[in-house]
Amino acid sequence: MSSLLYDAQGPKAKRRNVVISVVFVVVLAAVLWWMYDQLDKKGQLEWALWKPFVHGEAWSTYLWPGLLNTLKAAALSMVIALPLGAFLGIARLSDHTWVRVPAGVVVEFFRAIPVLVLMIFGLALFSEYTNISTDDRPLYAVVTGLVLYNASVLAEIVRAGILSLPRGQAEAASAIGLRKNQVMRFILLPQAVTAMLPAIVSQLVVIVKDTALGGAVLTFPDLMASVSPMSSYYGANTIASFTVVALIYIVINFSLTTFASWLERRLRQAKKSTGAVVGADAVVELSTPGEHMEGPK
Repeated sequence: MSSLLYDAQGPKAKRRNVVISVVFVVVLAAVLWWMYDQLDKKGQLEWALWKPFVHGEAWSTYLWPGLLNTLKAAALSMVIALPLGAFLGIARLSDHTWVRVPAGVVVEFFRAIPVLVLMIFGLALFSEYTNISTDDRPLYAVVTGLVLYNASVLAEIVRAGILSLPRGQAEAASAIGLRKNQVMRFILLPQAVTAMLPAIVSQLVVIVKDTALGGAVLTFPDLMASVSPMSSYYGANTIASFTVVALIYIVINFSLTTFASWLERRLRQAKKSTGAVVGADAVVELSTPGEHMEGPK
């Protein structure tokens, strides 16, 4: 069986792929065994180094407070960056130059700057020109950097999602008298959300991971920052500490992606199952009084 993008494999190709797969598995097993052997020789697999994470002492003292700060910074950044990114993305599609050009400049400017630079700049800004306490400045700096960078990236995701829709959608809505903001709110955005959801969730995962930059550089007491004191207190169990922290990040991001996949399936099923037809009365209600008989604006 073949298609335009794929030709069915012949006997030689199948044998070659089997050989490549076997070699890959053998090499991977050898690398894993080498890593295990090196860690064992260095004493990093001793039970004493992993015991604090099983008995819960490290969780209550280091990991749980750091996790709360990580989730706090990520949640604040998401809540601010999502609507700001949607606003900038829609603004870039405006027919008005005085709206479209400034929005484009803002998006391209902050999208081109590394998020760590934005965090450091935010920390210096809050230190120099505000009365925010020393303990709170790292949180404000981390959130500021994450919001500025990720809002710019989300703006491009929103713009691309809306532009991916057929032009006939907007033209048909304008033909029945809907204004531009109504076309965007009632026609384009609801359809684009499903297409944009995977990319949006990927960016939210980036937000969660990038909070670690604050812990590594700005002394923000997040999950990553808990590794250093934890390792010092429990006898240089650096490998164990990093492993547990990495697993926590994996669980958080996997939960976020799983929820997004479930939500995307629900949205697609809802679109397929609906058989509602928009009647003339509904169109009149969407238009403001006295405007539904006018042409598109």
